[in-house]
Amino acid sequence: MSSNQPEQISEQQEKLTMGMRGFGTRTVLYQQSVAASLGLYNNDFLSIDILHEKGPVTAGELSRLTGLTTGSVTSLIDRLEKTGFVRRQPDPHDRRKVIIVPIYEDKEEVSHTYLQLHAAMVKLASSYSDEELELITGFLNKAGTVLEEQIRHLNSNTRNIK
Repeated sequence: MSSNQPEQISEQQEKLTMGMRGFGTRTVLYQQSVAASLGLYNNDFLSIDILHEKGPVTAGELSRLTGLTTGSVTSLIDRLEKTGFVRRQPDPHDRRKVIIVPIYEDKEEVSHTYLQLHAAMVKLASSYSDEELELITGFLNKAGTVLEEQIRHLNSNTRNIK
């Protein structure tokens, strides 16, 4: 098959793809609502979520993960540190670097914000068997990898255009 001709896509594959796109949109809207409820800028909240997922990282790594410039990340870290969402800590392996450590999980407003969503998702998950959940989790992990690859691709194209 030539690369110019689209692959045959089944109806179920198309439904899944469109469902994932809609899910992504709702996720973004939910995140914007959470950020607003916490009095944060959306990029600040997304960075907090990335730190929650990845754990402590350097400012350079956070810049790479968010696509923000290092200057923007420095300002972002200053804001998040001032409001108690992160703290800076020296890198034990390289004293020239600083690690950004998320500390917001202890903030009552953050845990309160997520309690309802967590409970609703646990209830939804309880309607599936362990085998189904394993399949769904595997799919979501692979879909996350695809999205990360697409983000890198889009970011490299954007840099090449400038």
